[in-house]
Amino acid sequence: MLELDKTTFEAEVLKAEGYVLVDFYGDGCVPCQALMPHVHALADKYGDKLKFTALNTTKARRVAIGQKVMGLPVIAIYKDGEKVEELVKDDATKEAVEAMVQKYV
Repeated sequence: MLELDKTTFEAEVLKAEGYVLVDFYGDGCVPCQALMPHVHALADKYGDKLKFTALNTTKARRVAIGQKVMGLPVIAIYKDGEKVEELVKDDATKEAVEAMVQKYV
């Protein structure tokens, strides 16, 4: 799982080739913290087929706003720099995230 920041987001996600999953989370976000172990488990399981990254929006607010991330948690899939699918807030369940990942691996 690659930890992103405002200086690495563009190169690692927007300029990347292929599929990239981004876990947008925040410091005080309890649902984010609950979901994170499941996302890390998916990274261990599918990391050879899909690039897994995480961005702390508390430290990269402008990047999050630029990606239209207004609530947390958000799990998004990008392909060749374009956002192709995302799960937001209550939709970002363990099962939904795994189902979304399986579509792109």
